[in-house]
Amino acid sequence: VQLQACGGGLVQAGGSLRLSCAFSGDTYSSYTMGWFRQAPGKEREFVAQMPWIGGFKKYADFAKGRFTISKDNGKRMVYLQMSSLQPEDTAIYYCAAGPRSTYGVIPDYGHWGQGTLVTVSS
Repeated sequence: VQLQACGGGLVQAGGSLRLSCAFSGDTYSSYTMGWFRQAPGKEREFVAQMPWIGGFKKYADFAKGRFTISKDNGKRMVYLQMSSLQPEDTAIYYCAAGPRSTYGVIPDYGHWGQGTLVTVSS
């Protein structure tokens, strides 16, 4: 599996960004796609996930109401729309692929993209 994330950048507080992740290299229907982030000096944390086929979306509490995960099966693309961004959202954001049964636990995710940096200025 290869994952290529992009879309990060510098945004002012209150602004929005959309991250994209391209999936390739395997049968996508076997996976759940997740977004994670790692802020400077902090551990990597779960943001959101959704399976390619069926299932339901899951969000971290800080993401609920502000972030939306979506996908385009035909294009093998996963997106993370982020709004009302705050400086504490500054982090490297990673997309990852894990088994359909995952509950968003980092060790479940065996495939990771390279990350894209999101910087939110105050």
